[in-house]
Amino acid sequence: MVMSEYDATDGVAQVGDFARLDLARLARTGMAETVYCAGKTPEQAVAIFAAFARAGQAALGTRCSAAVGAAVEAAVPGARYEAVGRTLQLPGAKRPVHGQVAVCTGGTADLPVAEEAAQTAAFFGAEVVRFYDVGVAGLQRLLGQLEAIRRADVVIAVAGMEGALATVLAGLVEVPVIAVPTSVGYGAAFGGLAPLLAMLNGCAEGVSVVNIDNGFGAAAQACRMLRLRNKE
Repeated sequence: MVMSEYDATDGVAQVGDFARLDLARLARTGMAETVYCAGKTPEQAVAIFAAFARAGQAALGTRCSAAVGAAVEAAVPGARYEAVGRTLQLPGAKRPVHGQVAVCTGGTADLPVAEEAAQTAAFFGAEVVRFYDVGVAGLQRLLGQLEAIRRADVVIAVAGMEGALATVLAGLVEVPVIAVPTSVGYGAAFGGLAPLLAMLNGCAEGVSVVNIDNGFGAAAQACRMLRLRNKE
């Protein structure tokens, strides 16, 4: 059953008996609310995003299935589902950040995670440029895009296998690099553990590492960096 009514107290909105929405997050942190959609039914997602829409707030859904995305798009005006990155975006009040984020991938197989990062950064207001399939197995592909990558304010490096892309990029650019290990790779990659450890042990300075397949976390961190830079 879709619960269409909600009560808000101290910035918290109770939706049915399954969700408590943080309507004060934007005012408190400067970042619009994000909803982790995996495990939610279409009815639950519709009720949650409808509540944000009534409050006039933007909201981002991550790890959203096609069924959930279609249900929310049909029921909540303005909601938009992006299949590759599995994000669901609802327009509304938010505080945009200013700056450019370059999202780079080792290979095409990394696109779902990279698109989650790119779509998240764009949702929060950053300018996003994409450099896909520039992995170190063919270093000339990366070097051919290096001048454009260096114009970014933050670089997100998304890679599986041995995860070398982040270390290489960090040795070539002067801006922060956020490394995202992916679960792409053969057996010894251990579902992303190998690139995670490689990125944590990289010898190039200026690299921070998020969890396996966490494109959202990388983009959120990049946008917080940009917000701090905007204040300065």
